Amino acid sequence: MDPTFASGQFLIVDRLSYRFEEPKRNDVIVFKYPNNPSVYYIKRIIGLPGDTVNVGDGIITITNQANPNGFVLDQSYLAQNHLARDTFEVELKSSEYFVMGDNRNQSSDSRIWGALDRKLIVGRPVIRLLPVPVISLWPGEDKIQ
Repeated sequence: MDPTFASGQFLIVDRLSYRFEEPKRNDVIVFKYPNNPSVYYIKRIIGLPGDTVNVGDGIITITNQANPNGFVLDQSYLAQNHLARDTFEVELKSSEYFVMGDNRNQSSDSRIWGALDRKLIVGRPVIRLLPVPVISLWPGEDKIQ
């Protein structure tokens, strides 16, 4: 999830909130990797259940019932060299999420292994404790306006 998170950072994860509320677009989440549930990943939610996610030349457009003409996802928190350059479209089922890393060109995410099933979501980072210079509350949320 570079540059938002780096290997070796120590996070405290909220495992309770998503039992009472659904994950939201742009939430940074911790989940069990679909191809090996003993491994945990951290990514940002791009697409929600029922969305159609369309990626083309770095622009992500989301179409759903509330936005039948679609809207362009705000990615202003990403550097230009971190935008996805691939082209594809995916329709999410009722329990599926589409997740991407913040360094889109080097991320193993839903573009590679497919949509993430809701049952694999563990929680969201609440506190980043280590390394000391980057201690923060709700890390990852400060990147979104």
